[in-house]
Amino acid sequence: MKKIITVFALVLFTTTTFAQEKNKKMTMEVDGVCQMCKVRIEKAALGVKGVKYALWDIPSHQLSLIIDERKTNPMKIKTALVAVGHDTKELKATEEAYNKVMPCCKYRDEAVVKSHENK
Repeated sequence: MKKIITVFALVLFTTTTFAQEKNKKMTMEVDGVCQMCKVRIEKAALGVKGVKYALWDIPSHQLSLIIDERKTNPMKIKTALVAVGHDTKELKATEEAYNKVMPCCKYRDEAVVKSHENK
């Protein structure tokens, strides 16, 4: 009886441990300048299967994520971000994808970036 209880407790503990490891918090830098960029970036990240939470901070350009590592990885998320026109440190958006963002979102244009600094 003692052996059965020990095995049951071990199985329960192991299951709990594995369940806790599936979610991972991470951050990455994503270029953008405004509220419209924020919506686009968060929507693209949340569109990747396995992304449970996405919040992009405009001033710091940091995208905070909670992901299920069994379903996705950082490169899949970065690929989704560059597909909607936003650069990351490792991947750059194509000119075609970048040109699809609104004129106020042209983060590669210094004049646009400066215009958002005053807001």
